[in-house]
Amino acid sequence: MISLQNKNVLVTGGSRGIGKACVELFLQAGANVAFTFQSAKNEADKVVTGYIGPLKLKQYKLNLADAVDIEKVIRNILNDFGNIDIVINNAGVWKEAAIDQMTIEQWNETMNINLTSTYLITKLVVPRMKKNKFGRIINIASTAGQRGEAFHSHYAASKGGIISLTKSLASELGQNNITVNCVAPGWVVTDMTTDSLADAEIYKKVLNDIPLNKIAKPEEIAGPVLFLASNLASHITGEILNVNGGSVLCG
Repeated sequence: MISLQNKNVLVTGGSRGIGKACVELFLQAGANVAFTFQSAKNEADKVVTGYIGPLKLKQYKLNLADAVDIEKVIRNILNDFGNIDIVINNAGVWKEAAIDQMTIEQWNETMNINLTSTYLITKLVVPRMKKNKFGRIINIASTAGQRGEAFHSHYAASKGGIISLTKSLASELGQNNITVNCVAPGWVVTDMTTDSLADAEIYKKVLNDIPLNKIAKPEEIAGPVLFLASNLASHITGEILNVNGGSVLCG
């Protein structure tokens, strides 16, 4: 039912985890896909070489903390693909730091990679979307952006900022047929959470806090992202779609 034929999609952080699952699912839906990676070149290479089909798939190395690099890569993608119809702002970092020990460098790193890059990429793709009178922007936030997260206040603040940015842009861009939505995952089994979930006590507590009693796989986040990018969600904008097994019951 979902077809994204002739659509070009950009997925940031597409070499691993949720981003990789999005790349694979969007290809299945018939879209051409550009994705970025920062350091996981081997994984990025595997994503590209593992796909055999008629659609266009290309990887781009990108430092999301560097505004100049972001502008260069977006320009290269537009040159290679001709257009960007759908953007998945997925890439991010999650690092622990107590507030009384957090350095300004740690704060800025998280804000730049998680929040500022989302603003910059969106700013760069919106003019073309306005011209085409079509665009789908899906930002990946987190339950931490809704309820906060101890020892990860910079991460929670960045994701809360993404949620507010999503709602603001939905109102601003709706008249141009550009929808802006957000998916807010809870715990997901990815490289980012491997070390934490390896602790038996943490794993047990996490499960006990999830009504569905399971931790999401990346594919279970990619599905809702695909839905929001499709025509099935053409009248949805400014929405924060919680995908957390019921662990945070809020809108």
